[in-house]
Amino acid sequence: TSDDSGMYECRASNDPDRNHLSKSPKVKWIRSQANVFVIEREWPLRGLGTCSDTGVLSLLPCSPLHPCPVAPKSSPHPPTPAVELRDSHPLIEGKVEEHSGIYQCVYKTNPVIKGEILVEVPPQVMAYKKSEHGNEGDTGVLTCKNPSFPAVTSWNWYKKGQEPIVNGSGRYIIKSSGNKTELRILKLNIEEDTGDYHCNATNSQGSGGATVNLRVRSRLAALWPFLGIVAEVLVLVTIIFIYEKRRKPDEVLDDDDGGSAPLKSNATNHKDKNVRQRNAN
Repeated sequence: TSDDSGMYECRASNDPDRNHLSKSPKVKWIRSQANVFVIEREWPLRGLGTCSDTGVLSLLPCSPLHPCPVAPKSSPHPPTPAVELRDSHPLIEGKVEEHSGIYQCVYKTNPVIKGEILVEVPPQVMAYKKSEHGNEGDTGVLTCKNPSFPAVTSWNWYKKGQEPIVNGSGRYIIKSSGNKTELRILKLNIEEDTGDYHCNATNSQGSGGATVNLRVRSRLAALWPFLGIVAEVLVLVTIIFIYEKRRKPDEVLDDDDGGSAPLKSNATNHKDKNVRQRNAN
């Protein structure tokens, strides 16, 4: 605006003592100045977006005298590059909630003139994860975000069927910044913390919310697979041990007979040898 007109100065120095209160800087500051002159146009530079019953988003131009192309400036859901013009009004197919943001209207004149079009909707809150898991005793983190415009002015968390959660109360810590909020639950408890949590956002156009389900697992849950493997090994070893103990008696006797047969044959051969020796004598 015209209030921004004036002289601007920038300074630079790499002296480590440049901001010291008592020491004099060894290197002088380097300064540079520039004059800025702002000329304001008399016609309005802002417009609003409207949505018809058929789901067509109509962006009212910055000036009714000139049709202009539309380019997204900071919209989380930018429209397609091709924008239809109807009666000098750019049209974007789809729900208005999907195309909220600040749009820039550019008039290709000399000099180029730009204006802004605001498409504002209530918060379109989304849960980062619809279901979160945590181990007992750990810290649980639930996250919600709002991708629409304008930004959220206030966030609230509450558990289903209970009063809103106050930041810093008990084991709850809430961290919110613009279009994102986090609920941290310290030292998770299976009986107290399991359930549905709601995050609610409010801006100048209304409010919206989402639900996150939290499941808390026992610390022993991670050991169950290992314990199952150990149990299977023990059962297998027990079966083998019992099988060896209950082997059939005849199988044992067969093994013993097989080992004694060679001894009997050796004794017979030795007796025959002695007989032959006596005959020879």
